[in-house]
Amino acid sequence: MTVTLEEAQQSLPTLIAGLKPGDELIITQGAKPVAQVLPVSQTTPEPRKPGSAKSMLTILAEDDEHLEDFREYME
Repeated sequence: MTVTLEEAQQSLPTLIAGLKPGDELIITQGAKPVAQVLPVSQTTPEPRKPGSAKSMLTILAEDDEHLEDFREYME
């Protein structure tokens, strides 16, 4: 939906309340778009599950040589 800045100033709470997921509100000044309003997602991300990345990494060779530069921090 596209509205002018003046229309948005008069009825912004109503316009925002009418937004649904996937909708957007474009506010124009003159004929130029100046703002885009999107609804905030109401879904929350799934919590992380321990072990969910198991078997996703393959170590081809053990290599502790790169750790030598950090030896003083590991003591």
